[in-house]
Amino acid sequence: MNQRTLLFFTVVLLLSIGIVMIYSTSAIFAQERFNDGYYYLKRQALWIALGLGAFAVAMNTDYHNLRAHSVTLIFGSLALLALVYVPGIGRSAGGASRWIRLGGFSFQPSEIAKLALILYMADVMARKQRQIDRFWRGLAVPLLLFGTALGLIILQPDLGTTILCALVTGIMLFVAGVRMRLLAPLCLASVPAIYALVFSSHYRTRRIMAFVNPWADPEGTGFQIIQSFIALGSGGLTGLGLAQSRQKFYYLPAAHTDFIFSIIGEELGMIGAGIVVTLFLAVLVLGMRICRKAPDFYGHLLALGIVSMLTLQAIINIAVVTGSLPTKGLPLPFISFGGSSMVFNLFAVGVLINIGRHVGSDLAVHYLEKREDRTMRI
Repeated sequence: MNQRTLLFFTVVLLLSIGIVMIYSTSAIFAQERFNDGYYYLKRQALWIALGLGAFAVAMNTDYHNLRAHSVTLIFGSLALLALVYVPGIGRSAGGASRWIRLGGFSFQPSEIAKLALILYMADVMARKQRQIDRFWRGLAVPLLLFGTALGLIILQPDLGTTILCALVTGIMLFVAGVRMRLLAPLCLASVPAIYALVFSSHYRTRRIMAFVNPWADPEGTGFQIIQSFIALGSGGLTGLGLAQSRQKFYYLPAAHTDFIFSIIGEELGMIGAGIVVTLFLAVLVLGMRICRKAPDFYGHLLALGIVSMLTLQAIINIAVVTGSLPTKGLPLPFISFGGSSMVFNLFAVGVLINIGRHVGSDLAVHYLEKREDRTMRI
C-alpha cells in the first residue's frame, strides 16, 4: 500500500472517529435546542460529503494548475475577510465577526485564507529562489499581503488562526532558504505586537490568567479548562465507554467543537486519545514523505505548508485541551464540528495526494537529482 493510500485511509479513520464523537457529544444539546438529536450529526455528514467532493476534485487536478490562480486566491481571500465586517453579509457570534452567511449556511473566510496563503507563498518562494534573501525584491510584497491577511483575521478577532498562519508561513520561509538575518528581525518585531494584542484585550488577558491558574476563578474564566481536566482525568486508561461522558451534560462548553478531544479522553480513555494522536502523527509522517519526494520545489513547499497547517492545528488544539497552551479557539482537524474547516482541510489533503501522484515522474527525478547535486556541492 503506497503513501497516498495510507494517508487517505488515515484521514478516513479520523473522519469516522469524528462523526461518532459528534453524535455522542451533541445529541442531548441538539435535542433540547432543535428538537432533533441528529441535528449536528446530519450537518457534519453533509459537510464531510462536500469536503470529500472537494477532496476528489483536488486529488484529480494537477496541483500545478493551482499555481496560476494563487494571486487571484490571495486577493479573493482578502476580499472575503473584509466582507465579514459588512452588515447584512457578515455574521457575528460570541463577540467575534468570523462568518459570512449564504442562505442557510455560513462559512469562515479565514479557512480559505489559510490555504490561499500557503498556495501563494509556495508559488512566490519557488519563483523567487534567487531573490529570496533580498527583502525589497524578494519578500516585501509577499510579506505585505501576508500581514494584511493576518491583520484582517486578528480584527475578527481570531488570535489562534493568526498564530497558526504565522507559524506555517515561518516554516515555509525558512525551508525556502530565507536566512535568519531576515527572519530574526521579523520574529523579534512580532513579540511586542503579540504582547500588545494579548494584553490590550480584556478577554485575552483573562484567558492568559486562566491558563496560568484556572482555579483562581473556577466558575468564570477557569471553568472550561477545569471541566476539560475533569473529563480527561475521568477517562483513565480505557474510558467510561462510548456515549457515557458526564461532562457533555452542559459542564464542558464547546464539547462538540474545540474541546471534543476532552470527551474522546473521557469516553475512550488514554487508549482512544492515544489512537487519535497516533493518527495525526501518521498524517505528519506520510505527508512529509510526500513533501520530501515532491516533483519540484513548488510542490515541496506546497506539501510542507499543508502538512504544517494540519498537524500544527491538531497540536495546538490538543495542547489547549490539556492545559499546555491558553485557549485559542482552533478546532481539531477532521474531528471537531465545523463546515468550512472540514471542506478546506479535505481539499488540502486532496492537493497533498495529488502531489504524491507525481512522485516518480520525469519532473520529480530531474528535481531530486538537482537537489542532490546542489547538496553535494554545499
